Amino acid sequence: MAIVRARQRVGQARIRAIAEALLDASTLCAIATVTPGGEAYVNTAYFAWAPGLRIVWLSEPRARHSRNLRASASAAVAVYDSSQTWGQPDRGIQLFGSAREAGADAGAVYGGRFPEFAELTAYRLYELVPRRVKLFDELALGAATFVTARVAREGKVTWERTEVYDSRGVAADPG
Repeated sequence: MAIVRARQRVGQARIRAIAEALLDASTLCAIATVTPGGEAYVNTAYFAWAPGLRIVWLSEPRARHSRNLRASASAAVAVYDSSQTWGQPDRGIQLFGSAREAGADAGAVYGGRFPEFAELTAYRLYELVPRRVKLFDELALGAATFVTARVAREGKVTWERTEVYDSRGVAADPG
């Protein structure tokens, strides 16, 4: 399989619109953290998202992934619709950054998507603040096309690269 860097830039408004649509498409995410021993750990959770593409989820503070975040803030989140059919147009988003117990607005963000959560007082809200996102939306971006963008602290997204995966092993036109 050849991976070709395309010269095609994607504008900030389009990146943001695709990212927000992908985050709206599912309520479940996979959260990757790092154990104190340096091993990868993954957990699934329901999530909401906030301006700046912050991902907010509810978790028990003694859960392994919550403990991992206290040792290392490095984290990644993947969001996708698990009912997609292989061979049909696919879509998903990956967010890379740092995570911690969430700030003051997280309750309103999470409650906006899941109003019932207020009864879970033993749990805490956590948030991922992304530094980079990777978008995969074949209907919006083209077949086997991934767009990576940087995310500034205030949530501004800036195109970084577009990659096209060619399963035939033939270099695609990078234009």
